[in-house]
Amino acid sequence: MLKWARVARQGTLRTASNPLGISAGLQSGLPSFFQESPHDSHGPQTSCFQSPHTAMHQQLLIQNGFQTSPHTSAWGPLWGQAPALDPFALVHTELESVSERLRRSVFTEIPALSTAAEYFFRLGAEGKRLRPTMLLLMASALSAASPSASFLQVDTRPPNVHPTEERRRQQRVAEISEMIHVASLLHDDVIDEATTRRGLKALNALFGNKVAILAGDFLLARASVTLASLRNTEVIELLSQVIEHLVSGEILQMTVADSELLSLDHYIKKTYFKTGSLMANSCRAIALLGGHPEPVCDLSWQYGRHLGLAFQFIDDLLDFTSSSSTLGKPALNDLKSGLATAPVLYAAQEFPELNPMILRKFKLDGDVAAAQKLVFRSQGIQMTRDLAAEHAGLAADAVSRMPPAQSEHAEQCQRALTAITERVLTRKK
Repeated sequence: MLKWARVARQGTLRTASNPLGISAGLQSGLPSFFQESPHDSHGPQTSCFQSPHTAMHQQLLIQNGFQTSPHTSAWGPLWGQAPALDPFALVHTELESVSERLRRSVFTEIPALSTAAEYFFRLGAEGKRLRPTMLLLMASALSAASPSASFLQVDTRPPNVHPTEERRRQQRVAEISEMIHVASLLHDDVIDEATTRRGLKALNALFGNKVAILAGDFLLARASVTLASLRNTEVIELLSQVIEHLVSGEILQMTVADSELLSLDHYIKKTYFKTGSLMANSCRAIALLGGHPEPVCDLSWQYGRHLGLAFQFIDDLLDFTSSSSTLGKPALNDLKSGLATAPVLYAAQEFPELNPMILRKFKLDGDVAAAQKLVFRSQGIQMTRDLAAEHAGLAADAVSRMPPAQSEHAEQCQRALTAITERVLTRKK
C-alpha cells in the first residue's frame, strides 16, 4: 500500500479529519464512504475550483501537452508540444479487434437470444466504448514497467496483430468489462421501464422484459466463462465482485430509508457500486495480469475508481442540462424515476423545500418541474461539476504517479489516460 504523505499544491492539507485533502467547500458534503479505501494511494489535492477543472487537474493537463484558451474552457495542445491525443484513435485498431471478438463471443445458435445479446454490440450501436478503450490504454501505459521487464524486451508489434499471451489476457478483461456493462444496462432498462438507450429503442421496449433479462443473464454467463479462462484467481475474485456490487448498488437504490434518501454518503456509495467498481476493478485486473507490484495495481484501481465516479457525476448533471436527443435517452429521467442525484442533494442544502419532494420520490403532480426549477436556481449543478472535477483530478494524479513510460507508445497512452479525465468532464452526452 502506498502511504506517502502529501500536501495539496494549493495548500489543502491531507489530515486525519480531511483524509482526501478535499477543499473546504466540498469537504462538508464528502461522504464518509470515501474517507478510507482498501487501496490508500490518494495524491495531492487542491482548494481551488475553476470549472470544469481543479487547479491540480489543470496542472496535470498542461504537463501532458494541453492548454486552455483564455476565452473558453476548451483545451487543446500547447504550441510546440506534442499534439493533443485522441485516446480512442490511439487504440482504434486494437479496439476494433476486441469489438469483433465480442460480437463473436455473444453469438448463440438460439436466434432470438443471439439477436438480443448482440443488440448493443452491433456496428453503430456500441456506444462510447469508454471502458475497453480505458483498459487497452492502461495495459499499454504500464507495458514493460514491471520489475521483471527490460526496455530491450519491449514488443513493438501492434498488439492487435500479434498479441502476446499477456496482452491477449488483458484484451479479454476489456471484453469481460464491456459484457458486464451492457448486461447491467439491459437489466437497468427493465427496472427503470426505459424506452430508449443510446438513441435506439431499449431492448425491453423492442422484445419485452423477459428477453431483455435473459439477454443480460446470458452476457453475464459469457463474461463468467471468459473470466474463468484467465485462470487467475485474484482477477476472477475482483471481477466477480463487480457483479455483486452492481446488484448491491441497485438494491441500495431501490430499498432506501428516508434518512438515506437525503444522504450524499449513500448516493456516492451507490454510485461507486453501480459505476465506479467496474472501472476500478477492471483497471486493477489489467495491472495484475501485467505482473505489476501492489503500488502500481493500486494506482490503476484509483484511476478507474475516480474516473468512474467523475463520469457518473457528469452523467447526473447532464440529466438536467442536456436534451433527450443529445443524451440518447430521456432527459430528467432520474427525477421522473424518483431518484435524487448530486445536483438535487446539493440544491436541497440551499432549498430545504426540496427535502419533502425527495422523500416522496417526486410522486406528486408538479414535483419534477418544481425540483428542476430549484436545482437551476441553486448551486447544485456547479457543485456537482466541482465534485466531478475533484475526482477527475484524482484520476489524473494517479496516472502522474505511475512508473515512467519505457516506450514512446507507453508515454502516449499515459497522456491519453490523462486526456480521458478531461473528456469525461467536458462531454455533452
